[in-house]
Amino acid sequence: MSLKQQIVSELTASMKAQDAPRTSTLRMVKAAMMNREIEKGGELDDEEMMKLLRSMVKQRHDSVEQFEKGGRQNLADKEKAEIEIIEAYLPQAASREEIEAAVATAISECGASSIKDMGKVMKATQAALAGKNADGRAVSEIVKAKLGG
Repeated sequence: MSLKQQIVSELTASMKAQDAPRTSTLRMVKAAMMNREIEKGGELDDEEMMKLLRSMVKQRHDSVEQFEKGGRQNLADKEKAEIEIIEAYLPQAASREEIEAAVATAISECGASSIKDMGKVMKATQAALAGKNADGRAVSEIVKAKLGG
């Protein structure tokens, strides 16, 4: 079963179970998925679905940050719940240790020595962590720390 089919079937199940928060989130995912299919002009494969879901999680993380700055904890909690539901469809996130190991490997492969080489290291690290759902912000922080930025 493809990721798209899984989301649609679980949306139906959550509607039957009257699980309002899950239904709302899955409807939002389905709508984003359909919009992306219209833009593309065809079906999304699982890799494109993963990209879409990662994008949605990133948007939610940004929203949580803004809501917490604005003192809107109830909205931040709602966004956090949506993140949990969406992340269930993504592969397990890369651990900090995995990211650090990939960054160290990328630095040695690229011969990076200063913060000026950050772009090369980021690109190599992201390629090494492809499919592991690595958080770009965490990767960036680790690369900066290791390059002395």
